[in-house]
Amino acid sequence: MPAPVHAVCMRDAFVVGAGQTPYGSFPDETYRTLFADAVDATIESAGDLDRDDVDEAFVGTLGVGGRQLGLPGPAVTEAAGLSCPTTRVENACAASGYAIRQAVQAVKSGMADVVLAGGFEVMTDLDSDAAKYWLGVSGEMEWERLAGATFSGTYAQMASAYFHEYDADPDALSRVAVKNHANGAQNPKAHLGFECSFEDARDATVVADPLTLFHCCPTSDGAAAVLVASEAIADDVGNAVRIAGVGAASDSVGLFSRDTYTSIPASEHAAERAYEMAGVGPDDVDVAEVHDCFAIAELLAYEDLGFCDRGDAGALVESGATAIDGDLPVNTSGGLKSKGHPIGATGAGQVVEAYEQLTDQAGDRQVEGASRALTHNVGGSGGAAVVTILEGGDCP
Repeated sequence: MPAPVHAVCMRDAFVVGAGQTPYGSFPDETYRTLFADAVDATIESAGDLDRDDVDEAFVGTLGVGGRQLGLPGPAVTEAAGLSCPTTRVENACAASGYAIRQAVQAVKSGMADVVLAGGFEVMTDLDSDAAKYWLGVSGEMEWERLAGATFSGTYAQMASAYFHEYDADPDALSRVAVKNHANGAQNPKAHLGFECSFEDARDATVVADPLTLFHCCPTSDGAAAVLVASEAIADDVGNAVRIAGVGAASDSVGLFSRDTYTSIPASEHAAERAYEMAGVGPDDVDVAEVHDCFAIAELLAYEDLGFCDRGDAGALVESGATAIDGDLPVNTSGGLKSKGHPIGATGAGQVVEAYEQLTDQAGDRQVEGASRALTHNVGGSGGAAVVTILEGGDCP
């Protein structure tokens, strides 16, 4: 059997710059201006590198609202002043996580020395019916969406199944919300940058039982980008973070087609591949950004990523271990729940936070001594997932 690609002698890849816009509602901005702003921030963070050094770009977007469904990648890179070949990547909410994976492959293969990877979305200018439609296109259309299922309803099914299977306490959902809002309140780029109490989260309007409004992320406008480069470039730039492992996996788009409602197998398989590539395990992670589109998704991520045993996610968050001052801080940015969820930008935005944590640029959210970070980005209800492991200069 041939060796997996990552076992072949290939170059290392590094994040040498990262930036993002605030997430929120920006009626005076367009998808072009948002992406251009994210690229400006990314280039500014990358030392002496400039736009002419970028060999290639990968841009993630779902295309919410039907904006430039054809060639959105070249449209935004042109606006950002880039003249390199550009590829649009679509994998629902995992679009820019996969764009970063493509950038890593381009650098490691030797086809490029500097690659920009990022994403964007504009979502807040739609009415409620249009928003439901565009969110729904990432679900299984024939048997779920056209039958009336929504994403909140799909994740509510997962939550109900989880609490039943493990006889777990639904209050864990509200503990996730409280934690992430506390972190987001320290993030000036967060969409919902305010704290909430346990009672606020638990007693809020029910969206899809057992999920309340505070257990659901907002739809946001925003853009994010990172520069992925070879070791030779990274040595010149400084402040580089090594991409030690990347793992990806796909699964049935429809929840009803899967064998389990109480985990996301694509997340588990992507994590296994990322850990193997990096030569580390869950206990080696210092800080993580996970895909908490709904609070139950964060609980499932704890288990799928190996941070705790099956059924123990509620106990993990209740213990304070995943708080910003805990043993394994999760979603220091505020996560999708508080920072926001502009679909195409989310995965890249997670890597921006990881980069800032590993280069001591996270401000009031800084996790002291963090040297290894993990990001976890999911498409839809689990049809795709990508996990990235990054290591700072002090990583053992």
